[in-house]
Amino acid sequence: MTGSKSVSDSGHALRRVRVAGIAAALAGVLLSLAVGDRVGRALFDGWQRISPRDMSRSNVRVVAIDAESLAALGAWPWPRYDLARLAEVIAAQHPKAIGFDMLFPEPDRVRPDLFANLYPELSPAAVAELRRLEPSDRLFGRVIGGAPVILGRLGVDHDGANPESLVVDADVRGPLPRDLPVRSQALINIPELEPVALGHGLLNGPPDTDGIVRRVPLLARVGTRPMSGLALEMARASLGFDSLTSGDHHLMLGDRAIPIDEQGRMTLRFGIVPPNHVISAADVLRRHFRADSFTGKVVLIGQMSEGSVDIVATPLAAEGFGTLVQAQAIDAILRGGWLARPAWVPWIEWGEATLLAALVLFFVPRARRGRLAVPLLAGLAVLLSSWIVFDRFDLLVDPARSLVVGVAALAGVVAALFFEARRERERLRDTLVRERIAAAATEGELQAARTIQLGMLPSRAGLADIDPRIDIDALLEPAKSVGGDFFDVLRLDADRIAFLIADVTGKGVPAALFMALSKALAKSVMLRESADLAAAAAMLNEEVSRDNLDSMGVTMLIGEIDLGTGAVTMVNAGHENPLLVHEGTVRPHPMEGGPPFCIVDYPWPAEPLMLAPGETLILITDGVTEAQNGHGALFGNDRTLAAVEAPQGATASAIVEGMRACVRAFEAGAEASDDLTIMAIRYVG
Repeated sequence: MTGSKSVSDSGHALRRVRVAGIAAALAGVLLSLAVGDRVGRALFDGWQRISPRDMSRSNVRVVAIDAESLAALGAWPWPRYDLARLAEVIAAQHPKAIGFDMLFPEPDRVRPDLFANLYPELSPAAVAELRRLEPSDRLFGRVIGGAPVILGRLGVDHDGANPESLVVDADVRGPLPRDLPVRSQALINIPELEPVALGHGLLNGPPDTDGIVRRVPLLARVGTRPMSGLALEMARASLGFDSLTSGDHHLMLGDRAIPIDEQGRMTLRFGIVPPNHVISAADVLRRHFRADSFTGKVVLIGQMSEGSVDIVATPLAAEGFGTLVQAQAIDAILRGGWLARPAWVPWIEWGEATLLAALVLFFVPRARRGRLAVPLLAGLAVLLSSWIVFDRFDLLVDPARSLVVGVAALAGVVAALFFEARRERERLRDTLVRERIAAAATEGELQAARTIQLGMLPSRAGLADIDPRIDIDALLEPAKSVGGDFFDVLRLDADRIAFLIADVTGKGVPAALFMALSKALAKSVMLRESADLAAAAAMLNEEVSRDNLDSMGVTMLIGEIDLGTGAVTMVNAGHENPLLVHEGTVRPHPMEGGPPFCIVDYPWPAEPLMLAPGETLILITDGVTEAQNGHGALFGNDRTLAAVEAPQGATASAIVEGMRACVRAFEAGAEASDDLTIMAIRYVG
């Protein structure tokens, strides 16, 4: 393996990772388009709950037909006489507008003539007297005609009035929104009421697809005629305008530019209507309210009792009254309280998505932990900026779209890095096998390598006597055709022991010589840099790479243990993760690690571990997990874990010998394909 080939392979791998990231980002784009604004809506609902709109200065008052009113006047619908009295009392305080959030499509059920027919036993004089009484509908109409009352209409597709015969109160100018809802007819009020009202507003207001009301219709079309919603009509009447101007994305009411969507709806920023802005209809009829409660105000009358059909879900509550939504919409038009999403916002969102994906593609494949934070911080910045423009400027900039694309790109890059790591490991393994096979051609080289290797290893007897506070044993059995493993144990000071296990990629005499060089350099560096294991790893990589003319690689796990405390620190350079034995159970000890030495410069982390007395750390090379039997099956990780026979208090030698016996039994006489190296470190304390 040459240096130029390594650089070329690395460049190809980086390109493959980035292509995978780009493909995943495009998949994120498609997912974002498929999901639409559902994720963003939930996020904005949460933000509205965190920061609702302030309604304390609203000039809109609600007269509630609530439970108290029903208890005082009877079940709904009330006689028109009572509604006439209610409107008359409110009008006496000279409000700017009075709106009924309801329809009156049928005559009063409590008419004098109906009452006379109900009791046939009445005398003719009594019947005549009843028939001379003025019908309540006419009385109600006279009150409506003398006050600034806005009545409701309902757009329907059948059983309604011809829209060409209806009075349209506001002159709607300009182009209508392209997806404005269209109804063929309108359900209107009885003739005594409909023509005398100051204005009429549509009551249609379906929720979003998830059943939550977030937007209030301001415009709709009945037949060919545009008509205002109730909230817009009441705001227009209270301001005294005769016309309004429509556009694709806004509605002009005087100097107010109200943002609307393609369906003529205003997105409302919800708040909590103060309790003192809601007055019971019973209190109004009893005149239990301040003399100026409605003076100069916009008054909306609606049903707000349990069992009412006008109950809706909003971002702030699962159940609320539609009349309060209309009241907030009126206030938003008058004072400003809408949420806007200008036409340029999607460009900002796609720009943020592109930026996040680009940051992921540039920084993540470089595997530097400091750089990995850049895309993360950028994602947090997108989320934070979206909150700021929502809270301060009432703008809806959806961060979900860019975050979905960024996360998708990150998932693609991480997955590609994982597969590239496996691919690189397989390539290194194949290279190692080929080099070992070629090395078998010269038995003298093999013998020289084996002699150099075994002669440099510490003896097992020396390991047993290194310190009474620790029990260490290790063995290395070279394969017949290759020898690249080594291990070492050395004392750093009175309380610290250093250990390492390694596997050199290469073949023949060059591999044996490179093993000898690596071991010597490792020992030298460990003794010089014993205070900082991460720095020792970086220096060892630099030293070994400097003299590595054949571009060989070496996987290595180095560590040190404090015999006084059991504190262990390890650095893993592309090597097998160690095994940890605790109270007779064995499990892999995962490590972050990094690539093998002599591949790239990398900040190998020093990773801590605390051994309790009696716990054992087992280090192996891939000659254990990749041992093969005659059928080509691998020994594998599961058999490796099962091979550790570690009853409470088992010695290091017992563990090492037991694992070797299991591997050889599995091979069943087949030729060993790799060196077998095992080290067991039992902390005695």
